[in-house]
Amino acid sequence: MAIHTIEPERRTLHGHFSRELPPVLTIDSGDTVRFRTLNAGWDIEPSPAPGDLAKKFTPRIKGKDDGHALCGPVEIRGAKPGMTLEVQIDSVKPDTWGWSCGGGWASDLNKRLSVAEGDEHAHLWKLDTDAMIGQNQHGHTIDLRPFMGVMGMPPDEPGTHPTWPPRIWGGNLDCKELVAGSTLFLPIPVAGGLFSVGDGHAVQGDGEVSGVAIECPMEQVELTFHLRDHPHLSTPRAKTQIGWLTFGLHEDLNEATIIAINAMLDLMNEQNGLERKEALALASLVVDLRITQIVNGTRGVHAVLPHNAIR
Repeated sequence: MAIHTIEPERRTLHGHFSRELPPVLTIDSGDTVRFRTLNAGWDIEPSPAPGDLAKKFTPRIKGKDDGHALCGPVEIRGAKPGMTLEVQIDSVKPDTWGWSCGGGWASDLNKRLSVAEGDEHAHLWKLDTDAMIGQNQHGHTIDLRPFMGVMGMPPDEPGTHPTWPPRIWGGNLDCKELVAGSTLFLPIPVAGGLFSVGDGHAVQGDGEVSGVAIECPMEQVELTFHLRDHPHLSTPRAKTQIGWLTFGLHEDLNEATIIAINAMLDLMNEQNGLERKEALALASLVVDLRITQIVNGTRGVHAVLPHNAIR
């Protein structure tokens, strides 16, 4: 099993998903890739002061680099539509700085909360990756729990596709449970998979209610890839520290909830041999529903089945 490295440079960076992007690396199932990533906004150094613009990566291509700064795509030999890509998250180490903000732009939520007008309230964070804490300019200190906001593959459709909405093949899931030690399972949409990663988060709450986490570059993200013939998935799932997760993704939060529950019933059938009514009866006792994020246009809900909840 080989170990590969991808650095953020013009050849490896893109701000969209497309099946037409040539792979920057081709690997075998079982190989590991170590990425270094920019933050989602293509910043190459921290802002000098709250509200000031940070220095950006250049050059960028208008229409193709408008979304998150993603590294890839990585082609996995033998990957075919209908197979499952297993992404083992081995390590996620942030750089030493990040930023977050609240209000100051006209999202639907900000309007409802009466915080859309005026300037955003910006926090600049110093990240101590040994102690795993962050401190902002006001002296607020919080624990870090880093993960990648975007991990996924392009739709099997021509053209360019934005990075903002999560899709059944992954992308901008923004799930805070996808930390080191977790494994993400994605249905493969195109030959080779063409996997990309970016949007480093030092920490985020469920929902990502302001629209951002602590957005940060990552010094190293180590992922190991495996191709699986089974299970055949219709939505992402993950094995995490807290349990098994199934994801529902839809513009309507109610629909996203139904998709997440339906996928959880499928998982409980696979793992416990439960028919759907029996699985639903038990799920109502042991499965938790959480709002993954509400800010990406396509909302996310994840159902959580804790380990050993059914014995």
